[in-house]
Amino acid sequence: MKPLVMRYAAPATDSNEGWERCSLPLGCGHFGCSVFGLVERERIQVTENSVLTRRNLTNAAEIYLHFPHKDVSEYERGLMLDTATAYCRYTSSGVRYTREYFTSYPDKVLAVKLAADQPGALAFSLAPEVPFQHPFGDEETDCALGKAATVKASGNAIEMDCQLEYYGILFAAQFRLETDGTVEAGDGSLVVSNASEAVVIVSCGTNYVLGTRVFSESDPKKKLDPIDPRERVVAVVEAAREKGYGALKRDHEEDVSAIFGRVSLDLGNTSECDDLPTDELLERYGKGERSGYLEALYYQYGRYLLIASSRQGCLPANLQGIWTCHGQSPWGSGYWHNINVQMNYWPVFSTNMAELFPPYCDLNQAFREKARSYAVQYIRRQNPENFREGDDCGWCVGTAVYPYEPGGTPGSHSGPGTGGLTTKMYWDYWDFTRDPKVLEEVAYPTLYSMSRFLTRTVREYDGAYLAAFSASPEQMLNGHYTRGGAYYHTVGCAFDQQMLYENGKDTLAGAELLGEADETTVALTAQIDNYSPIAIGWSGQIKEYLEENYYGEIGEYTHRHISQLVALMPGTLVTSDTPAWMDAAKVTLNERSDESTGWALAHRLNAWARTGDGDRSYLLLRNLLGTRTLPNLWDTHPPFQIDGNFGGTAGITEMLLQSHEGFISLLPSLPAAWEEGRFDGLVARGNFTVGAAWKSGHAEEITITANCGGRLCVHYPQLANGVVRDADGMPVAVERISDDRIAFDTTAGMTCRFEDIPPTSRVVTPVDLRVDPGSLTLAWTGCEDDAICYNVYRNTKSRPSYETVAEKLSGPSFTDETIDFSGEDYITYKVTACRTDGSGESDGPTRTICHATRIYKERYLHQIKATSNVVKDIEEL
Repeated sequence: MKPLVMRYAAPATDSNEGWERCSLPLGCGHFGCSVFGLVERERIQVTENSVLTRRNLTNAAEIYLHFPHKDVSEYERGLMLDTATAYCRYTSSGVRYTREYFTSYPDKVLAVKLAADQPGALAFSLAPEVPFQHPFGDEETDCALGKAATVKASGNAIEMDCQLEYYGILFAAQFRLETDGTVEAGDGSLVVSNASEAVVIVSCGTNYVLGTRVFSESDPKKKLDPIDPRERVVAVVEAAREKGYGALKRDHEEDVSAIFGRVSLDLGNTSECDDLPTDELLERYGKGERSGYLEALYYQYGRYLLIASSRQGCLPANLQGIWTCHGQSPWGSGYWHNINVQMNYWPVFSTNMAELFPPYCDLNQAFREKARSYAVQYIRRQNPENFREGDDCGWCVGTAVYPYEPGGTPGSHSGPGTGGLTTKMYWDYWDFTRDPKVLEEVAYPTLYSMSRFLTRTVREYDGAYLAAFSASPEQMLNGHYTRGGAYYHTVGCAFDQQMLYENGKDTLAGAELLGEADETTVALTAQIDNYSPIAIGWSGQIKEYLEENYYGEIGEYTHRHISQLVALMPGTLVTSDTPAWMDAAKVTLNERSDESTGWALAHRLNAWARTGDGDRSYLLLRNLLGTRTLPNLWDTHPPFQIDGNFGGTAGITEMLLQSHEGFISLLPSLPAAWEEGRFDGLVARGNFTVGAAWKSGHAEEITITANCGGRLCVHYPQLANGVVRDADGMPVAVERISDDRIAFDTTAGMTCRFEDIPPTSRVVTPVDLRVDPGSLTLAWTGCEDDAICYNVYRNTKSRPSYETVAEKLSGPSFTDETIDFSGEDYITYKVTACRTDGSGESDGPTRTICHATRIYKERYLHQIKATSNVVKDIEEL
């Protein structure tokens, strides 16, 4: 496998656009840096995630390195993901100049090494600045933008001090320069001459302390103690200087590789084009050329970015990770809880980086006390019949959380299910690690407290417990926001009901494991089977709203959110065990479209992977990487949002490995384009580490290590007809569940190899299913093969599974005489093909019929055209 290096033949442009599209990100959790690779005036932009004006992350500092270089040749810059090191090199006037940059988590510094290949040829100046300074006390902005700084240089050091008015933030940065040349201190700058090499060490920090106080204190000026961070930052830089560049780099690389190096991925299809600069390779990819190398690079880049922006003891990754060049960032670079912050952490467990999740847990725990008071406010206002004075109503979260401001209550455009979407991460934390302390001390308390809130957000309607109020995130009543719509509020939308169910299911599972039971678990048990999380509509879709009939009757037809499918991903309610729901999810995905913003394509990618459709998943990956990825491989909404990167990495993982259905599924959504490849180091629920290699689309070798032991259940076509061996090569006795699934008990540390798996051939899927609503006669196009027969299935009343109507039909037609259509809201039919012995059943097309009148259909067609610019023919209905 080629080295994981992003390479470029030209610098980034010195502009906001250049930062967003072309700068290369470094990060150590404590702060982030964006390197431009400029020749005459190198720019390194610095972000520290606690440096905010009012609800707005702002650019903390700019570091400028001025060089007397104009005409250069042999220019190259890049980012080596394996070592988290950026570089820039070129030749000027016969001298070869090199720069190396990294940010160290263990030492909390940025280190830059500059060198020339001729003695005394290196000359430059170091001149950092604080951008976007604004006078204090501006009544027009309510002090929100107040920012003032000083930069002083003496000897071989520069100190930077900055104060931000609104929250009373004190920011300090320190710079130390070591060189074999001469150094002169100027006005906030250091000038180096006659040098062969130089090292610049930088660190920064604020007086921010993550804890309950920064969220519960209402006065922004009292959230922080006015403790100057300068002394602490000076000590960090001095310790790094004494340690020396070589030791700093060694410890940095060991720290990064200990996490990054756990997973390897090879998707085959290498070519000479893979040696092109990354931006050129991406451009070709966007025009249709395939590159397994670029896809693997993009995948590992997502892991790299999470390592850079979410480390223990630091703030978690926000909407832009840990990078912003702006005075006022898009959406404030907050933590957005109606999908985005969750997507940030979708790859954290499956790609073997569980220790990167606690930063979010710490943030959540810090705002939890305030969130508990919000839960009381919400229940008192929205569901007063469920409120008792002095009652513990758990905690809740609205959409936007900032390092100084909690998220408030659900409302506006997102319902209470936002909390359940958040707690899903906590159950995964337990399920992937199987750490008893995680379950007892972190996951279960979080889930349980959320259940105390969610069980109070519902009312009983004819036996169903529905969230009231309810809203599907950011969906508009009259279509797209720019068309003047209002957010649609209702009772019991799919998003809320599905997340109520997911949180409740996980809470009850945790309670059983821990032997817990009280009035909350009793309430959950009474409610959970009556949450109505899935309802199927007249298009055969999973309804976004209970009151919709055809797909898209309410809201924007191709909306970026697919909130009615959170039970499919990241939830675990829609699975292969609920085939009718799965097919309804596919209908919804098809109607929602394969074009959207970056992060929304990533969610679609993950959802399609969960359906098992590898080629469709791959199409979404190509759309995401080819149309919504910038030259520096950052995701664009637009503008830049990092959740698309994390979602993209998670989606590729879901194509290769799934474990949410109670078993490990190998290569569940493998596309034809990935004819051969291999991966190692991915993690499945139950804390199993998994590797696989395949050729011609067939697994040749599977390796699984049981890190905690326990029952192992594995699914892959014809797996039961292969061989399982332990690390010593001895056969392992297994329980044969089916031809495709086996199970056996493991001990902690046990490694097994699955070999000699017979290849399979697929039966051709029928197409073009048609249903006459009057006679209930079905017709479809099959294949002319006497060895193939057909099965017909039927679904009504939003049941999760189909009932079998006919089996082993020899011809491509059937009339259903076993149901009275007049008594049904809809009927969905499905036809599959199989061999005459019943084996090898294919997937199949579905068709839904309903009782909509012609005038209802025409009104619907006019509505979706007017609100969402979607044109359909009445025959499609």
